[in-house]
Amino acid sequence: MILLDGKKLSLQILHDLKKKVGVLTRPPGLAFILIGDNPASQTYVRMKKQASEDIGIASKDHQFPIDVPEKTLLSHIATLNQDPTIDGILIQQPFPPHLSASTLMEAVHPDKDVDGFHPINMGRLLLGEKNGFIPCTPHGIHKLLQAYKISCSGKHVVIVGRSNIVGKPLAALLMQKSPTANATVTVAHSQTHNLKDLTLSADILIAAIGQPHFINSSFVKPGAVVIDVGINRQGSHIIGDVDFVQVAKLASHLTPVPGGIGPMTIAMLMSNTVLSCERRL
Repeated sequence: MILLDGKKLSLQILHDLKKKVGVLTRPPGLAFILIGDNPASQTYVRMKKQASEDIGIASKDHQFPIDVPEKTLLSHIATLNQDPTIDGILIQQPFPPHLSASTLMEAVHPDKDVDGFHPINMGRLLLGEKNGFIPCTPHGIHKLLQAYKISCSGKHVVIVGRSNIVGKPLAALLMQKSPTANATVTVAHSQTHNLKDLTLSADILIAAIGQPHFINSSFVKPGAVVIDVGINRQGSHIIGDVDFVQVAKLASHLTPVPGGIGPMTIAMLMSNTVLSCERRL
């Protein structure tokens, strides 16, 4: 079994981005909007900020209380949209119930939507256009597959999970008519009948269902590539959606948790931010 080392690849990507940033006429700017004091959100923002600083991106924090009115956030986003020093705007999810995720995402200008969640960027991805931003986790998975020379062309890819953040955009990315895609993609989820029949037919199985160790050896065809997107906290430990010990005996390639897709997601956020700055300059 070959371990798909997302941490190692992400460090190489960040190293290359740092060299790109070094020749720009100004540093790329990335604005973080954090609502409330959710510890997990604070941790994610801190990790993204650290990566930004390491490669020379100027990051700016904008923190709001948990009960912030939506109109206040929309006004703030509008100001950031007009700021020529800001190339990317990231609103850390999840949001408190009184805020509309779709309203906030659509308020970010598509050209500064480095998360890739704006409907225009989602539409560009679905249409196979190259002028948008690809959501960071699907982009990271795609880059990892390419780095390890795992071809998707003609393969059956089964994605377990249909979120707007991973499942749907990843399906759109891997089904494109492209040398690095061309996959036959099945998106399964919690309501799928005969789920094991589907996953056992997968050449590439991607678990993004948010349930710890949901995918065990009984779901995996021998020799399959298995990508674990899950980040589940159990006490002080982080575990994936895949039972690593069981599945490692069957898979040809497997991502660890942590150290697999998580670092790649952050690297792609940095990549999108640098790309945004390059386009603007």
